[in-house]
Amino acid sequence: MSKIAVIEPEKSYTFAEYFKLNCEPDDLLAYFGYGYEAKSLTLPQSKRELNRLENLKQQLEQNLPYISLTSEMARREFLIAPVLMEVIYYTKARVKVGYSLTVSEQLKGELDYYLQSQSQLLVIEAKNADIQRGFTQLAVELIAVSQAQLAKGDILYGAVSVGNIWQFAVLHSQEQQVVQDLNLYRVPADLQELLPIIVGILELDL
Repeated sequence: MSKIAVIEPEKSYTFAEYFKLNCEPDDLLAYFGYGYEAKSLTLPQSKRELNRLENLKQQLEQNLPYISLTSEMARREFLIAPVLMEVIYYTKARVKVGYSLTVSEQLKGELDYYLQSQSQLLVIEAKNADIQRGFTQLAVELIAVSQAQLAKGDILYGAVSVGNIWQFAVLHSQEQQVVQDLNLYRVPADLQELLPIIVGILELDL
């Protein structure tokens, strides 16, 4: 796969700088030797009862009308953090915030959220807006995690979130392919679909 000149080969880039680039995800991923596909994914789903979801949904519906969500920090604290706290409750996964990773001069920076269970990990990129560019940044982060050999299996999961909307991505290491899920999950409306997916990913056995 030939590299397309969407970035300067001699220049250093952080993950955050890929969000600012005006380029198509397939062109950027091709530069790193990865293919790109967008399709509706069938993601893992936890089969056990997540009996606190309705309470979380009600709390968010009651409180969100009074919260200004114009900044990324507000979206992290009042939309993403409550979801991740529930994920911790069900999975006991470790959550690292602002996780620093350096693979090369063009694959380095901070992962907003790095979730790790006994057998799986999940990378989450938080944004204030523009979920499509957020996906592009997430895809590069997944490539870095894969090249750093942090994942135990051949499939690596990630998600980009603007707080009230989530979208998933899957990286296949052997095929060197990143797939963008066409489905979007809303918070709080789709919590009963979103949480079982996140929990299901972290519960997957290798």
